[in-house]
Amino acid sequence: MTASQNTRSAFYLALALALAPQAGHAGEATAPKPESSAAQPELKQLPSTTPMPDDMKQLPAPTDVIDPQRFGGGTSQNGEPDTDRFGGTMTDPAYGAFQRGLYKTAYNLALPRAQAGSAAAQTLVAEILSRGLGMARNDKEAAKWYAKAAEQGIPEAQFQYALMLLDGTYVQKDRKAAYALMQSAAEAGNRLAQFNFAQLLVSEEPGEPGLAKAAVYYERAAEAGVADAQYAMAQLYANGAGGRKQDDAQARRWLALAAQQGFDTAELDLATWLINGRGGPRDEKSGFVWMQRAALGGNVAAQNRLAKLYMNGFGVDPDSISAAAWYILARRAGLIDPEMDDFLDGLTDDELKQALQRANRLR
Repeated sequence: MTASQNTRSAFYLALALALAPQAGHAGEATAPKPESSAAQPELKQLPSTTPMPDDMKQLPAPTDVIDPQRFGGGTSQNGEPDTDRFGGTMTDPAYGAFQRGLYKTAYNLALPRAQAGSAAAQTLVAEILSRGLGMARNDKEAAKWYAKAAEQGIPEAQFQYALMLLDGTYVQKDRKAAYALMQSAAEAGNRLAQFNFAQLLVSEEPGEPGLAKAAVYYERAAEAGVADAQYAMAQLYANGAGGRKQDDAQARRWLALAAQQGFDTAELDLATWLINGRGGPRDEKSGFVWMQRAALGGNVAAQNRLAKLYMNGFGVDPDSISAAAWYILARRAGLIDPEMDDFLDGLTDDELKQALQRANRLR
């Protein structure tokens, strides 16, 4: 998942609203980053045509390796995908076609099996339909197949159908049923279900009791590599919440893991912690690098903070033109910082012209 794809809504995490420090310095007023309409990176929301709760995440995009557990399968004794459920062939043609991007072929091969009751095929058909892979998108039909596979206990189908039940656009909204399905998928090891079930727990029971219950699932998802959950764990340790003792070193470790995946808010926070020496040694140069990475990814607060790093020479040689350029970029996005406005007022006409030209190149 690239940094440019890793945009987030203003909601980020339910717990972050209650615990996380604000993203901007005093005087910053950040505008929400626009959601990307690019095709489904790992933790993106469903596209705007299918509105979903802001904190709910969509399934990963296809990878080069088939994950049989994602569609209800397992592995054989030698660790290879167990394709016996598809009729005993050594290589399943439907999943082979899906893996190669031949989605219409995969659909045609999987549909008869789905109609015959194969939960794995039902999940595959639902995924192809819900994402419009090789054919027109049909969320209502996808919901039908997800529901059938979910009834057979397929974690991926349970997770996806739970999202649909929470949304209520293509099926009747049912938060209670969604809760049960999300919990079942989470307990079965679906990492995105683990993160989203934690979100549900926090929303159902705000405060420390809910956080303590959610922390178990946040941690499982974090250990499985979900960047949002890693950031959540950083917040729990930073604030001593969710049954965790306050531990800045642990918080910084989780921030680093989330930042390494391109989670821009984690990049910004990690940069700030490195510059301030919180949770470990002070490292202004590394802090500058992480702040620059978040800024280049489009994080408006990071753009403003990067401007201040250039202005004050923290982790980089002072550069008034670069400082002004990054603030101009942040200001265009709606962030107003009186300190930086005063800084711009102090520039000469020639310096301001250079800064504007540089800001235009940064867009």
